[in-house]
Amino acid sequence: MAKVSLRTWENRHKSPLFWLVTGLGAGMAKPGPGTWGSVVALPLAFGLLALNASAVILVVAALLLTVISSFAIDRIEAQTGIHDAPEIIIDEIAGQWLALLPLATLPFSAPLYGIAFVFFRIFDIFKPWPISWLDKKVGGGFGVMVDDLVAGIFSAISISILLTLGLLDGLY
Repeated sequence: MAKVSLRTWENRHKSPLFWLVTGLGAGMAKPGPGTWGSVVALPLAFGLLALNASAVILVVAALLLTVISSFAIDRIEAQTGIHDAPEIIIDEIAGQWLALLPLATLPFSAPLYGIAFVFFRIFDIFKPWPISWLDKKVGGGFGVMVDDLVAGIFSAISISILLTLGLLDGLY
């Protein structure tokens, strides 16, 4: 399947799956739909954390989103013949949530959320190994999701290291 746009999918607006995987249409924003997906993830994560102030809620939400979205992406790919369309940004939302895990027990800090956003975008765009390997070797809906999940995990590890070393002190 070629990497082309969901904009060519005639029935997209009628499909609830389209609205799910595009983050209620945020993935249609230009330029850089993946970046817009990460932006959408930030207030959603804040809202989830405000409910419980626990990293567990972000992990559970990211896992549920991954399972549901993997199936939704599989269905969309079957209907359209389009693999990993740029408008699919639900993977960025789940990955960005994982990147925010180290901040879950800290008071809200816009600079720390910004740092998590930048780390995630760097890992998602440049795809160092094994992210690049997963992106190429794992197919289907889960393949669309998994590279962003690992980018989120790498981001969370990076932020945890910076927090442990005290390099982010004063930002929260």
